[in-house]
Amino acid sequence: MTAVALPIATGAFALALLLAMWRLLRGPSLPDRVLALDTLYIDSLALLVLAGLHYGTPLYFEVALMISMLGFVGTVVLSKYLLRGDIAE
Repeated sequence: MTAVALPIATGAFALALLLAMWRLLRGPSLPDRVLALDTLYIDSLALLVLAGLHYGTPLYFEVALMISMLGFVGTVVLSKYLLRGDIAE
């Protein structure tokens, strides 16, 4: 079952990654681009987890955890900058 599901899921997330990249490059406004950047890192996390399942090593899961922490902080900082125009108070 995983021999069929893993390539399909990988293809779906790779397509989502490409579509988010398109939105990042062509987004009409800055909030759209920030949302596309957030989607890009979430899709890359999903691809890392799928690679970890495919290769059977926990290293990919640890890398995905680190990227998720950095992506969350980056999204918060960008959102704060968009709302206030300044990052620090």
